[in-house]
Amino acid sequence: MTVEGKVRAAIVGSTGYGGVELIRLLQGHPKVEITSVISSSSAGAPIEEGFPHLTGVFTRNLDGVDAREMKERADVVFTATPSGVSAKLVPELLEAGLKVVDLSGDFRLKDGAEYERWYKHPAPQDEVLQQAVYGLCEVFGDRAAGVDFISNPGCYPTATLLGLIPALQAGWIKPESIIVDAKSGVSGAGRGVNLGVHYAEINENFKAYKVNKHQHIPEIEQTLTEIAGEPVIVTFTTHLVPMTRGIMATSYASLNDTYSEQDFIELYRNYYKGRSFVRVRSAGILPATKEVSGSNYCDIGFAVDPRTGRVTIFSVIDNLVKGAAGQAIQNLNLMMGWEETLGLGYTPVYP
Repeated sequence: MTVEGKVRAAIVGSTGYGGVELIRLLQGHPKVEITSVISSSSAGAPIEEGFPHLTGVFTRNLDGVDAREMKERADVVFTATPSGVSAKLVPELLEAGLKVVDLSGDFRLKDGAEYERWYKHPAPQDEVLQQAVYGLCEVFGDRAAGVDFISNPGCYPTATLLGLIPALQAGWIKPESIIVDAKSGVSGAGRGVNLGVHYAEINENFKAYKVNKHQHIPEIEQTLTEIAGEPVIVTFTTHLVPMTRGIMATSYASLNDTYSEQDFIELYRNYYKGRSFVRVRSAGILPATKEVSGSNYCDIGFAVDPRTGRVTIFSVIDNLVKGAAGQAIQNLNLMMGWEETLGLGYTPVYP
């Protein structure tokens, strides 16, 4: 630790949206100091060269990727890397004695064959894969205390799972009936050049993508299966919306009995009692993505249809905060035994 008693943090992938969001949030964390920002492609360049909004706020040259150097500079490493990179890097970091919070998808699936099928990369070492704690904070937060390695959930799974788990665990919905219609802002595609997210392609447009092929499907099913105690298979469709931030996961499921919207509200408020970052809306008030923008909140609302015997569950998050950097810091807080909300008390940016 530094002389101030703060935990030293390194961020690998600092030139991506998730990495730069970690910088923004960690700047306000009272127990963390960023001591290294790392980029394999831009090592040596000032970070404000690629992100001018950091001028006068955070000034540091980007470091290269070297596990031994990170050990000298940091206590914990956030790996905000593309899929396939963390699988090789994280074992080196753990071997060096560093704590790791991984924001990639490389360690979320416990079945290496499933990972290779959906991510199209070689699976990580099984020993390291099994060591990773899946960090969906409001559900598995007790597993994070004192561990060295947390796999941060994906953005779509975070919104979807927080919306579905209380009802599934209570037995109120039929597992085989779940359909999820999810929509994301363009920042979820990352900062790389991609024809599909060019302004002319996405502006005034709305499209589905990776239909039945999205890599977050097995992550959602793995977690729901654990909660239900039986295999759960979902229909999950993603859409790209012409906005920068935000995810709305709209989940549909058939009811096992007669329940009202107020019943769901009470169930969810009891389930998430004491968890500061989940806000359950009152009857007739549905959440919107702008109402969580820039914050670590997940807002959830309900509509029950007695005519069809189904419930619609609306769950919204900021994909870069609760869906990435914010939840990663929340996981660090749980890992270190700190107050879960530390450094994350940001009011949503509105309008």
